[in-house]
Amino acid sequence: MKRLSIGLIPLALCLLTLGGTVWTALSQEMAPPGGKYKKVSSLVKLPDFLPGLGTLYVDPATLPAGPFLAYDREGHLVSTVYMIPIKDINDHKAFNNLAIAQGQKIDHVDMYYNAGHPGVPEPHYHIILWYISPEKAAALR
Repeated sequence: MKRLSIGLIPLALCLLTLGGTVWTALSQEMAPPGGKYKKVSSLVKLPDFLPGLGTLYVDPATLPAGPFLAYDREGHLVSTVYMIPIKDINDHKAFNNLAIAQGQKIDHVDMYYNAGHPGVPEPHYHIILWYISPEKAAALR
């Protein structure tokens, strides 16, 4: 398990440095994002608003990794979430060109383990690219 934790450090550092990189951008600052994005709660049995994350939207073709776009209760984009399966990390799968929302600057990154839930039932890590402060993220209740 220690080997897995050490392997995740470079992934998190890479995501932190990507904030200033030019990527394929997502331009969905207000919910609903439209296009191929669907509200996660319409796809799987989850509540519309997840405390600590917000209301999630995803293009089903990108599952399980995402990106998931997260919005606060007022419909403002607060983060982009990736759900990376442990098996993909163990298999050394690359996740290149991870998109962020156009015009957004990453404030901070959180990464934590999840044993699985509807929509992404296998063990995975949530990697959250926050566009808001840690205090505002903590207030998403």
